[in-house]
Amino acid sequence: MTHAIDLAFYTADTPNGQKVSIFLKEAGLAYEQFDLDLGKGDQHQPDFLKINPNGKIPTIVDRKTGLAVFESGAILSYLSSQTGCLLPPTEAENVSVQKWLHFQIGGIGPMLGQLWWFLHASKTGNAEAIERYRKQSLRLYQVVDTRLSESAFIASENYSIADIAAFTWLRTWDELGLDITPYSHVQRWLDVIAARPAVQAGLLANKPTSLTGLKQLVQT
Repeated sequence: MTHAIDLAFYTADTPNGQKVSIFLKEAGLAYEQFDLDLGKGDQHQPDFLKINPNGKIPTIVDRKTGLAVFESGAILSYLSSQTGCLLPPTEAENVSVQKWLHFQIGGIGPMLGQLWWFLHASKTGNAEAIERYRKQSLRLYQVVDTRLSESAFIASENYSIADIAAFTWLRTWDELGLDITPYSHVQRWLDVIAARPAVQAGLLANKPTSLTGLKQLVQT
């Protein structure tokens, strides 16, 4: 079966899904979008597990190469290398981008994600867990704030996939009940990223108007 569009994008409206949506808009890529209803378990359906055995979003399929790529950081790195969009100009800058990208994947995402779960999804509540993840989340905001006090963007003076990855998580401070008043550099950076037209378009495109199982949309 042939497809007019080479890229398939499986997503849901979460920070990890938003990352890839934003990049696709930054790169101006045509793609076919599949919105998964996580509440209904679309991510555990056999057809989806064939391309992502971990049953998580986001996932892309590059139909031109036949490659399926899952894990948001891996997707961002793959698409940047394939398209040249937001590709660092030097090896040193590329290493910095990868460092800060992995900092988000290994730190920001897990800590803020756990805080969200205990605040909004847990049926029993756990004050000790909430306090732990709140402290860890604020510690990470401080790390980023310190970095942004000496650099326009997270990895370097240039906007990169490391900024996209961190932005979709750090913008959730209000939903997580976090006071980021002390982090003026983070606030400045959040405003700069949020003002980008591609970021606004990516966030909007990742918000389906309705969900009926696995819904297919075409985005250009």
